[in-house]
Amino acid sequence: MMTPPVLSVRNLRKQYGDFIAVDDLTFEVFSGEIFGLLGPNGAGKTSTIRILMDIFKADAGEIEMLGSPPGRSRERVGYLPEERGLYRDQRVLEVLVYLARLKGADPAIARRRAEQWLERVELQDWATKRVKELSRGMQQKVQFVASLIHDPDLLILDEPFQGLDPVNVELLKGLIRELVGDGKSIVLSAHQMNLVEELCDRILLIHRGRAVLYGPLQQIQRDYAPNSVRVRAKNLPSDLPGVVGSERNGDIALLTLDGIGAQAFLAALVERNVEVESFEVASVPLNDIFVAVVQ
Repeated sequence: MMTPPVLSVRNLRKQYGDFIAVDDLTFEVFSGEIFGLLGPNGAGKTSTIRILMDIFKADAGEIEMLGSPPGRSRERVGYLPEERGLYRDQRVLEVLVYLARLKGADPAIARRRAEQWLERVELQDWATKRVKELSRGMQQKVQFVASLIHDPDLLILDEPFQGLDPVNVELLKGLIRELVGDGKSIVLSAHQMNLVEELCDRILLIHRGRAVLYGPLQQIQRDYAPNSVRVRAKNLPSDLPGVVGSERNGDIALLTLDGIGAQAFLAALVERNVEVESFEVASVPLNDIFVAVVQ
């Protein structure tokens, strides 16, 4: 039996003049998961996030966050906005301690956490530098630390990987997984679909303010997958049953099937004494699904 959601959004609506930014949006986020909130530019993601953070008020709908309406559980929520909100003329450590104290953290605890997290993101040598002296990627890591310095239960991360090089992307991915392992819940909004695929359990894809895809990521990829398999095998015959399309990438063949399932096709390979080195049902990359649904 699934535990109650840490975030429940029902029939959310937000309108600016004649423009409907969020249109009857409903979704849930559960404890200990990474939930992908996705959509093209202008889809309504930012408005949704700002309503969740009690920056904007919804025109209609209900939100329950950690058992309370938006704003009442503010100290248990961490938020990394897409636009940086750091005080550029202040020193890094001072900014982090100040932001932690705004969320109710004890000053001594806030300083200790800030020092520990700066070490975790490899910025301990920059603690006394002013924010404006840091590179864009460094500032992004400080912003990431600022979102969790008060030890929240729920994190909302809007484009956390922007400005980061591949090494630091890997660093943040590891920290995000670690946070979830510690029992945190994360709402992740990002445009890098490969990172969403790696991290997210379930996703919501918004287009023109409405939900167009919602559910477990693996199930969505299966639903959109053609009946295809990837096969690495020696001397793969050209007259195999049910193959209507073939594409090679080195020694791996991507075969599109018709009238035969993957298991039956594998059985046919074995029956013909084909030496199969690897065999997998092909899935569609999330990026391809995103483009197809939005277009």
